[in-house]
Amino acid sequence: MKGYLLLIILLCIIGISHGKDIEREVVSPDPSFHIDFPFDNLHSSWVDSVFNSLTPDQRIGQLFFAAAYSSLGKKHVDLITEYIDKYKIGGLIFFQGGPKRQVKLTNIYQSRSKTPLLVAMDAEWGLGMRLDSCISFPRQMTLGAVQDLRLIYQMGYEIGLECRRMGVHLNFAPVVDVNNNPANPVIGTRSFSENSRDVARRSVMYMAGLQRQHILTAAKHFPGHGNTSVDSHYSLPVVHDSYASLDSLEWYPYKELINNDLTGVLAAHLQAPALDSTPDLASSLSRRVVTDILQDSLGFKGLIYTDALNMKGVTKYFSPGELEVKALEAGVDVLLMPADIPKAITAVKTAIENGRISKEQVELSCRKILAAKEWAGLNQYRPVDTTRLMEYLTSPDAELLNRQLVEASLTVVQNRDSILPLKRLDQEKTAILIAGTSLPNNFLRTLRLYQETDYYFMDKKTTTLQEKSLFETLGNYSRVIIGIHNTSSYPGSNYGMLPNVVSLVDRLAEKTHVVLCLFAPPYALASFGNKEKMAGIVVSYQETPLSQDYTAQLLYGAIEGRGSLPFSADSMFLYRKGMKTAGHLRLKYSIPEEVDILSYKLAPIDTMIETAIRNKSIPGCQILAARDGVVFFSREYGQTRYDSEAEPVQPGHIYDLASVTKITATLPSVMLLYDQEQIKLRDRIGEYLPYLSGSDKAKITLIDILTHQARLQPFIGFYLSTMQPVDSTKKLLAHSPDKLYTIRLGANMYLNSQTRFKEKYYSVSEDGQHRLQVADSLFVISTYRDTIFNGIRDSKLLTKKQYRYSDLGFILLAKMIEQIGGMTLDEYVTRHFYNRLGASTLGYLPVKRFPQGRMVPTAHDTIFRRQWLQGYVHDENASLMGGVSGHAGVFGNANDMAKIMQMYLNKGTYGGERYIREKTIDYFTSAPFSKEGNRRGIGFDKPELNPQKPDPASPQSFGHSGFTGTYVWADPKTGLLYVFLSNRVCPDASNTKLITSNLRTRIYELLVDAIRKEE
Repeated sequence: MKGYLLLIILLCIIGISHGKDIEREVVSPDPSFHIDFPFDNLHSSWVDSVFNSLTPDQRIGQLFFAAAYSSLGKKHVDLITEYIDKYKIGGLIFFQGGPKRQVKLTNIYQSRSKTPLLVAMDAEWGLGMRLDSCISFPRQMTLGAVQDLRLIYQMGYEIGLECRRMGVHLNFAPVVDVNNNPANPVIGTRSFSENSRDVARRSVMYMAGLQRQHILTAAKHFPGHGNTSVDSHYSLPVVHDSYASLDSLEWYPYKELINNDLTGVLAAHLQAPALDSTPDLASSLSRRVVTDILQDSLGFKGLIYTDALNMKGVTKYFSPGELEVKALEAGVDVLLMPADIPKAITAVKTAIENGRISKEQVELSCRKILAAKEWAGLNQYRPVDTTRLMEYLTSPDAELLNRQLVEASLTVVQNRDSILPLKRLDQEKTAILIAGTSLPNNFLRTLRLYQETDYYFMDKKTTTLQEKSLFETLGNYSRVIIGIHNTSSYPGSNYGMLPNVVSLVDRLAEKTHVVLCLFAPPYALASFGNKEKMAGIVVSYQETPLSQDYTAQLLYGAIEGRGSLPFSADSMFLYRKGMKTAGHLRLKYSIPEEVDILSYKLAPIDTMIETAIRNKSIPGCQILAARDGVVFFSREYGQTRYDSEAEPVQPGHIYDLASVTKITATLPSVMLLYDQEQIKLRDRIGEYLPYLSGSDKAKITLIDILTHQARLQPFIGFYLSTMQPVDSTKKLLAHSPDKLYTIRLGANMYLNSQTRFKEKYYSVSEDGQHRLQVADSLFVISTYRDTIFNGIRDSKLLTKKQYRYSDLGFILLAKMIEQIGGMTLDEYVTRHFYNRLGASTLGYLPVKRFPQGRMVPTAHDTIFRRQWLQGYVHDENASLMGGVSGHAGVFGNANDMAKIMQMYLNKGTYGGERYIREKTIDYFTSAPFSKEGNRRGIGFDKPELNPQKPDPASPQSFGHSGFTGTYVWADPKTGLLYVFLSNRVCPDASNTKLITSNLRTRIYELLVDAIRKEE
C-alpha cells in the first residue's frame, strides 16, 4: 500500500467530491481505501488455475497485445480473430473508431478468447482521444496550469469509469515526461510541466483516479522523453542528459508513482548513452534500463510494456522477431503492437529453446499479466452492457468536470492597469479581431453575449491592402480583443502563428489597448515582439470550443483567471507566471449540473414548446434560465411568424417586451432617482408634474402608482380618438375597465371595417408637425403626447383604492423621469443602465439601431396601423408617443433581459459596478401592501397571496409579464432567473392560447422542480 494511504488521506482532507446522475455510483475517497496492489500475490487461486490451464505456447501468447481498430473493415476483424484463435494473445489495444462499434467488437473478441483479453487504450485525455462521440478532457499541458489538483483526480476517476463502461481495463497514462525541451515534437502538450515535482503531483492524482476504478495505468515514457527533439515514431531520439540529471529530474515522478502503487510503466524507444551506450539500442530494449534501473534501482514491481513495436525508432534497427526477443531480454513483460505477431512468437519460442530467454522469465510475466487481469475484474468476466452506453459516456457530470478543468486552466500572464476583467463597457469602444480564420467561432459568439461589439476577421489570405485597412480601422478603437486561432501544437510549424497576424498584432499594441487571447501552447508567445506593450494576454493552451467559450467569459469577469504557466514560455513569461482576475461579476454560461439543476428534468420543456407551436399558441420563442448567476438553459424555438416569410428564431432576435418595459426601463430609473434622493415614494406625483395641479391626479403618491393602487383607469384607448367614428368608439370605453384585453379586443372588433384616420393626426412621412413615428411610413402629430398626458389628467378615478393594474401611472412616471433627468426616457435608461450592462439589444426604437430583420414581427395590425409591426411597438398608446413610454416600448432579447434581472438579483450590482443600492432593491421587491390584499411589489409583480393557489415561487420573488407574450421572473431564495420571450399576438391579439394554457408559469414550475434536492 506504501504511500497510497497517505495520498487518500490527503484527498479526503482537501475534500474531493464527484457529481453523480441517476445511474452512477460514486465512491468518495476515504482513509481505509487502498488498491490491493495486483502484483503482491502472483499465486492466487484464479491466477494459478488459469496459468496451469495454459500451454507453454499459450503462456507466450499472453505477452502479446495487438492493435485493434473499430474503424476498419472485415479484413482487420478477421486478422484480430486469428491472433486470438491461433496465438492466444493476451490483450488488445484499441485505437480509432466509435464507442458502440468498439464495444461490439470487444464482446466478439472476448467471446472467442479462452483467457479473457486485457483490453487497453491509449486515452491520455480520455476516450475522445481515440473515439468519436466521446469527451476529450484537456491535454496534460493544460492540466499543468490547473492549481486545484482535486480536479485532476476527478478526471482520472471519470476516465476510469468510462473505460470500465467500455470494457477497457488499461489506460496507457499518465504521461510523466518532464517537458524541458520546447522543441520536443512528440511530448509538448502531453506533459504536465517543466518541473518534475509538478509532474509528480499531477501524475499521482491522475493515476489515483484511474486506479480507484481498477483501471491499470502505465506511466510513460521511461526513462524520460521530455528532453528530445526527435519523434520516436519516425526515428530513434537521443537523450544526452547525465545519469544524475535523469535520476533527479526525469525519474522523480516515477519514484513518487511507484511509491503510490503504480501498476505499469511503458518503456520508451529512445537512446540515453549515459545509461546504455550500445549503438542504435533503444532503452526499451536495454536490460541496463529496464531491469537494472527501473526494476532493481527504482524498485518497480508492476507490468512493464514496450512502446509500440511498429515504431521506426526500433524497426529501423531490428527486424520483427529479433525485436521482440531483444525486448524480453531487456526485462519487459508485454510486447505491444508487434509488426508481425506470428514471426515474433516463433522467434520467442526459438530464443527460449536456445537459452537467450529463460522459461521462468516468460512464466513470471505471464503470471503478472494474469494477476493484472484478475485485479481488473476479468476473473468474473461479463460481456459489456450496451444499454444506454452513449448516455453514460457523455454524462452531464463528465461534461461539467471537463468545463471545470478548462475554466481552472486559463492563465492571465499580463494585465496592465487591471484591464481584465473588462469594465466601463459604456465608455470604451471595443472591437474583436478573429485571427487565423475567416469563420465565426465560439470565442466570437460568447464575447458578443456580453457586448455586441464590432468584429473583424484576418487569416493567411488577407491581402496587404486589406491588412493596412484593418490596421487603420482597429486603431480607432480604444481596445481590441484579439483571438489567435487555427493554431498547432507542434513547434516545427511555429504553433501555427501567421507572420501577417503577428505583425499586425505587434503594431496594434503600439496604437491601442490590445487584449491577446492565445489558443495555442504558451511557447507561441515568443513569436510576438511587442508583448510588453499589450494590455492583456490570456493563454488558453488549446483550440477547443470550450476553451474559446471560457476565455471569453474570463475577459468579461464571469469566471476567474486562476491558472499559471506550467513552464516558461520565454524570458518574459516564466514558469508559474499567472495573475488572478475577478470572477462572478457577470452572467456565466454553463450546464445545469453546475448549479445543481438536473438536466433530465428539463427535457419536457422541448415537448411543451413544440406542443404550443403546433397548437399555434406561439410561432416561436426564446427561453433563458439561470441560477446563482449561471445561465444553464438558453434555447430558441420555432419561427418568427406562421407564414412563408418566417425564419427560425435565433439568439440575436429581438422581441417587443411590452409591459416588461415597466421593470426594465421605468422602474430602474425610478430606483436610481430614489437613491439619488431626487424623489421620495410618499411624495405626490403633482410635486414633479406641475401640469397636474388642480386635478385629482396631483395627489396620487408615487408608491400608489408603482403598486397599482392609485385608482387610475386600467387603460384608455387614446388611439381610438384619432380614428372614425369617434362617437361610437366612446361607448367601448365602458367595457370592463379593470380588464386591459377586453377594451382592446372590443375596439378592434368594432373597427374591423372602419379604419379611417382623422387626417389632421397622421402623415406618411416626417415633417415639422408630424415627428412621432407610429409605424413604418406613419407619423403622428407631435403634440399628441400632450393629448395623452392631458387625457390621463382628465380621466375619471376609480371609486375604491385597491389593486387595479394600470398602464397610465407608468406613462406619468416616464414624464417625471424625463423632467428630473433632463433627457428623454430612452436616453436616460440607455445611459445609466443598458450601455453599462452591455445589454446591447435592450432599448427603445430598435429600428434606429438594428436592421429590421433582427426584430421578430410582433403582430399584423389590421385595425390601427394596418401593417406588420416589426421593430415598432405593439402597444397603441406607446406608439402614439413615438415608441417611448413608461409602460411599453422596450425591445430586447432574452440574454440581455437576463442581465438587468441578474442585476436585481445581485442586489443592485453587475459587472463589478453598482447601479442601485441594496436597501433600495430589497424595498422595491417587497410587497408593502400585502396585508391590505395587494400582492404587488413596488413596480414589480409578486406571487399570488391566495393560499388556495400555491405558487412555486417564494414570497421574495418578483418579475413581470407582457401583453405580447413575454414573461420574466427572479427568485432570490432559489437564485433562479427565468426569461420567456414570444410574440403570441402574431398575427393578432385575439389569440390567447398562451395565456389560458399558463405555459410560461408551467415552465417556471418545471425549473423549480429540476433543482437537485438535498439527499
